[in-house]
Formats: sequence, C-alpha cells, structure tokens
Amino acid sequence: MTLDEDLAKAIAVDYEEAPITAAERAMLDYAGKLTADATRIGPHDHVILRTHGFDDRAILQITLIASWFNYINRVADALGVGRGA
Repeated sequence: MTLDEDLAKAIAVDYEEAPITAAERAMLDYAGKLTADATRIGPHDHVILRTHGFDDRAILQITLIASWFNYINRVADALGVGRGA
C-alpha cells in the first residue's frame, strides 16, 4: 500500500517499469504467475521469493491475498457487480 498516487499509477500501468524494489517486483511477478495459472507455481518460485527476503509465512500471505483477490473478482464478474444495469 502506498499513499503516493504517482507510484500507485505507475504500478497499475506497468509494475515492471515502476520504481519499486526488486523484492516488490518478485512478489508481483509471483502474484501475476499465480493469477495466470496457479498450476505453474512450484518450489522454484518460492526459492525466488526467499532470495528476496520473504519467509514461509510471507509467501503464504502473498499467496492467500493474491488468491483471494482472484476469487472475489471472479465472483463479482459472474454476478455482474460493477456492470451498468
């Protein structure tokens, strides 16, 4: 989370080009891979996160939060939440 609107906008447009840390980039890479196809996540992905300072608890939290957002967005999409009447 950030209160820096410019940073938030840069992350939303293209996090790979945003001025974030290597650890933040690794976390977002992982979340993106999980979102695209969670079956492609494996031990190597966890090793990458660990090399950036994330421990098992942090990896679990990243996984749970990204998965929850994926879930809730699919529920909202299926129910038409946010679509005009």
